Amino acid sequence: MAAILDRPPITSQPQMRFVIYAIIALIVTVFSVVFLQFISVGGVGPDLLLILCVWVTLSEGQYAGMLFGFGVGLIFDITSPDVLGSNALAKTIASFIAGYFYSELRMSKNLSTVRFLSIIALSAFVHNLIYFFLYIQPTDISFVSFFVKNGVASTLYTTVLAIAPMLWRSRSMER
Repeated sequence: MAAILDRPPITSQPQMRFVIYAIIALIVTVFSVVFLQFISVGGVGPDLLLILCVWVTLSEGQYAGMLFGFGVGLIFDITSPDVLGSNALAKTIASFIAGYFYSELRMSKNLSTVRFLSIIALSAFVHNLIYFFLYIQPTDISFVSFFVKNGVASTLYTTVLAIAPMLWRSRSMER
């Protein structure tokens, strides 16, 4: 309860928080579809929406995070050339996994320490395992090499970019 009382008045209301999350999700979705190709390394890019899904899950709880992950994944599936429902399923399950680390009493610790990066890495690994299993088609490349190139590298890239919101939260907690 103390974590909720520490929030600014605009974000203490659940409806406003979810409106803000939705606006951020739309901005991140547009950024991911349009500009992510420019920051990809060797065809591997980070999953910024997954970082947002884990953030919402650790802030709001497992069920809210799962609903948010499903919605964000479905919107991304509609706006990208991916298989419809693959991102929705993967982000819902990743949010479910991250939800096990939700605690209202440890919210600031979960979001502003290295623990956040660990949760991101675990969620991203599960997400990529599910997503790339649905995405892979019988080709010349083996599943292991495909997963190492896309799954593991994407997990590491996503985890590295998750340092920015972790440091932002840590810095805002100091003030």
